[in-house]
Amino acid sequence: MAVSASAPSAAGTGGAGTARDGSRVWLRELPQVRNRPLTSYYLIFGSSALLIALGLTMVLSSSMVDSFTETGSAFSLFQKQIAAAAVGLPLMVLASHLPIKAFRAVGYPAVLISSALLIITAFKGVEYGYGAVRWLEIGGITVQASEPAKLAFALWGANVLARKEELKQLVEWRQLLLPLLPGCGVLVLLVLLGTDLGTSFVLLSTFLALLWVVGAPSKLLVGMIGLVASLATIMVAVESFRVARITSFLNPEADPTGSGYQLLHGLYALGTGGLFGVGIGGSREKWGFLPHPESDFIFAIIGEELGLIGTLVVVGLFGVLGYAGLRVASRAKDPFTRLAATSVTAWIVIQALVNIGTVIGVLPITGIPLPLVSAGGSSLIPTMAGMGILLALAKAEPDARKALAARGPSRVQRALSWLGLQNTGSGDAKRPGAATQANNASRPTQVRARRNRQR
Repeated sequence: MAVSASAPSAAGTGGAGTARDGSRVWLRELPQVRNRPLTSYYLIFGSSALLIALGLTMVLSSSMVDSFTETGSAFSLFQKQIAAAAVGLPLMVLASHLPIKAFRAVGYPAVLISSALLIITAFKGVEYGYGAVRWLEIGGITVQASEPAKLAFALWGANVLARKEELKQLVEWRQLLLPLLPGCGVLVLLVLLGTDLGTSFVLLSTFLALLWVVGAPSKLLVGMIGLVASLATIMVAVESFRVARITSFLNPEADPTGSGYQLLHGLYALGTGGLFGVGIGGSREKWGFLPHPESDFIFAIIGEELGLIGTLVVVGLFGVLGYAGLRVASRAKDPFTRLAATSVTAWIVIQALVNIGTVIGVLPITGIPLPLVSAGGSSLIPTMAGMGILLALAKAEPDARKALAARGPSRVQRALSWLGLQNTGSGDAKRPGAATQANNASRPTQVRARRNRQR
């Protein structure tokens, strides 16, 4: 009886011990999972895919009322977003398989094309609120030229500093700033001609991120931060509507039906959602109360329909994306890979922080979208291309290249090889036959295993 009475107790103890041992094993294996060759790749892919899927869902939910009011169809704006995603997805896949040297080569022409589009927009663009000239009509399609300029500057700036670092020229402050600072200044000036302060801030932040990662002296970095802050102050002071935005940011209740209207209703949406939200499609603020619920203030609709949990998930996904991008930069051996990963990551994460900060009332309203989530093909397509570039840079990690070589080429890689393009993982040519040699090396083991099975 004593034995039988103690048996359940021993079994229960053993079960608990097994559970505890399992948790200990999982905790011991966690560092190994974090250090696996393709961890950065999967983190970037997973977080960006979830953000895109969430964005499409929330664009549909937040835009149905306004779409039906304007066009008679509740799905008109969502269809445009789906079309933009359909264009961005192949670009993302293609970019993830391109060689690093392709991104270095595209930086200069991309900056020139972006500058030309910004010039045309400044003089022949479409006015959109507060007299801002930000939109360009091309073949019946409205394009915001400042959005692809962010990606263009990130690649161009990374290539400029990488080339100087490879030539051992980054020894004086002039070499750090020329031609990076003038190039950034020209883009910012062209963007400001369309009175787009938010994009200007993102470009300047990317410029500071490049200086930081390249190892600029502290005095120079502090001086550039002071310069950026001074420029931002001047840009706010010269436009009356920006002054009104600052005033409404400091005290939105002072003008609840005017300059403080959008911020207050964004806060109402967040407060209404509570912990778990009112459910997808149940937002009240999107019924004509909150301006731009599908674009600038989509984070407020997320908070209303998905609650605090939903907003924390969005913030967490951008945190994962930022961690993975900086992980790629820290593990990179090639200067361009390190700088490009930093600049693209800084562009997307800083823009997300600014958008979220404006919605929750800790930053003045700037009018920039939430990357991968807000409605607008001009923002979604370049951002998805940027995600593809980050994926390619993640695959350029030394251990990742070995793991991918052991798997053999994918269908996309075979197609690119027919076109003379192949992701070699760096700017240097890949040693020919590496994947073939890896397969040949494993062939004797496969033969021995086959013989043992026959026996």
